[in-house]
Amino acid sequence: MHPMLNIAVRAARQAGSLIMRSLQHVDHLEITAKGLNDFVTDVDRLAEQEIINTIKKSYPEHAIMAEESGETGQNDVVWIIDPLDGTTNYLHGFPHYCVSIGVMVKGRIDHAVVFDPMRDELFTASRGEGAKLNDRRLRVSKRKDLNGALIATGFPFKYPQHIDAYMQMFAAVFPKVADIRRAGSAALDLAYVAAGRVDGYWEIGLENWDLAAGKLLVEEAGGSVTNFTGGDKVLDKGHVVAGNLSLHAHLQKSIAPFVVDNLK
Repeated sequence: MHPMLNIAVRAARQAGSLIMRSLQHVDHLEITAKGLNDFVTDVDRLAEQEIINTIKKSYPEHAIMAEESGETGQNDVVWIIDPLDGTTNYLHGFPHYCVSIGVMVKGRIDHAVVFDPMRDELFTASRGEGAKLNDRRLRVSKRKDLNGALIATGFPFKYPQHIDAYMQMFAAVFPKVADIRRAGSAALDLAYVAAGRVDGYWEIGLENWDLAAGKLLVEEAGGSVTNFTGGDKVLDKGHVVAGNLSLHAHLQKSIAPFVVDNLK
């Protein structure tokens, strides 16, 4: 395991332990609204600080891009951190959330960790080394088209201006597939694409910390992750389509008629 991936795993597990311990008193957490339907808790902040402290012990010069504390430092290496992806799920006792850490080196994600502390599932990847779940090699599903596919998605709850376009996409995709899941954690959705648990995924308006680790997981598992027009500027745009190469093309084609200018 690459030294930076090893540190990312250690940081994710330590944050995961904190998240699980805090489940015992989730009703007493201080909750702050960052925006429309967007919440942050003491656990988010403490888990993020735990991750940053672990990273800084080994790499004090590296830069940080974190959901709660923002960007600090300047370096060719940037750690992109979501300490608790799925905070709303966590607050409601819905057992689907994770820690997400991506390591970007000279503008490219080279290492990734997505850790689900509830299930003790550790998804990892390093560029050119493949993706793994608890040391088992991952591959995206082999489904060639949308017929019979299980697709993951997420509602653009932070961006009501995109609701109409999203619902048109949903209406176009739904009749073609076996079913659609909306579980509430983008990082885990992408990890599940990498693991072949879902065949494809699309979502509008994500942030770098939602996408960084999951994108590499899918790519290292043999899949494709692009923006809605097929470009690779996923982190810049925040609009994502993912799946194996064949299914990705079918999913992208299905939503393409509803990709308005501000989604390109």
